[in-house]
Amino acid sequence: MRALLLCLVGLMTASSELAFAQMKLSPKAAPSANEVRYFTSIDGLMDGNADVVLKETRQGKTVTSAVLDVCYPAEKGSDRKDRFVANLAVNGQTLTGTTQSISDKLPVTVKLVRKPTGDTFEFKGQISVGRTVTEVTSTDNFDLSEKEFLDNQTTDDGITPTPKDFTEVSPESIGVRVKLDAALDFLKGLKGQDLEVSLNSLTVSCDALRAGEQTINISVDPDRATALIAKSKSSPGVVAAGWTSGVVEMERSIRFAAAGWRDGDRLNKDKIAAAIANVLTKTLSAKSAAAGWNANTGKLKLTFKRPSQQFPALDLTETVEITALVAPDKPGVSDRLMLWIGSPVISTADEGAGPRLNLNEESSGDEEGDQKDDNGSVDALAKEFKGQRWDTDKSVWK
Repeated sequence: MRALLLCLVGLMTASSELAFAQMKLSPKAAPSANEVRYFTSIDGLMDGNADVVLKETRQGKTVTSAVLDVCYPAEKGSDRKDRFVANLAVNGQTLTGTTQSISDKLPVTVKLVRKPTGDTFEFKGQISVGRTVTEVTSTDNFDLSEKEFLDNQTTDDGITPTPKDFTEVSPESIGVRVKLDAALDFLKGLKGQDLEVSLNSLTVSCDALRAGEQTINISVDPDRATALIAKSKSSPGVVAAGWTSGVVEMERSIRFAAAGWRDGDRLNKDKIAAAIANVLTKTLSAKSAAAGWNANTGKLKLTFKRPSQQFPALDLTETVEITALVAPDKPGVSDRLMLWIGSPVISTADEGAGPRLNLNEESSGDEEGDQKDDNGSVDALAKEFKGQRWDTDKSVWK
């Protein structure tokens, strides 16, 4: 028995010595792995108009490298952007660096002091761009993980190269994503063509500057949209081209059989315009005054006149303008057409003989004039064209 106990004690002692030896021989714990963190809301730069991204690489709580990416108005109040990207040297809490702005080639100097304040961070210092010096005092800055940052950077220009139909994209609206260094030549190539380029899409945003790509939005007659997309895809620097969102709202659209409304493979525009005008003269209680198709976008503009019921004794006249669009219900060959009709835009004027009363309608820009109920015009058009309305709850034609 005593021999057995001595044996057990010996084994335990040997195991302990072995474990201790293994602990002594184990290498030191590996230092904390590098972690990337981002700041996206450093206040005060360029009068608060700068889009800022500060990328830090840390080992534990120690910053080992940093990159400051700042996008800002090239001139005060301008939509044109400039940008600089500065690799910053880290010396304790001080971040310093020099670079040059990308567009205007202005010298840039950065000196920031970074200070943790509990769960947030404070930045103080100076950033100079050319002759402009900005004093930076920014508190309560939260950092983001790389995943959080990338999730927030996701952008969607809505370009759909091959939509199954025109229920989520608009038949006249084209988006072309092109590399920045090729955008000018692409736009020059559109000169003289029957189309319209959105002025807003010519502004190069900070997201576009960072991505190196810009999305140009174009309105074109639906009959020419497929050909324009194909041509755009073959242009130098074009990354993507397809249909995108436009004027069409499904709640104000109908779908109907194309038979009887085409001459061969082309729309009988005169017949369609006359049919729409005949319906609207009844629902709007107005007389048709004009109708015309836009050669660039393929939209139909209809104008109606009716007596104003506001102070009837003045014999004022209401002008009702309605825009419509007719196109196949999907790209390529289809035996169905889709008609979208916009909300009526109504203006009032004195159009009588002799001296006239000048009127100011004082409508806000968001309202695009006085938009009023169209008295069931969409339902009446659906009946006239023997068409279907869109079921917004089920997302199907009914």
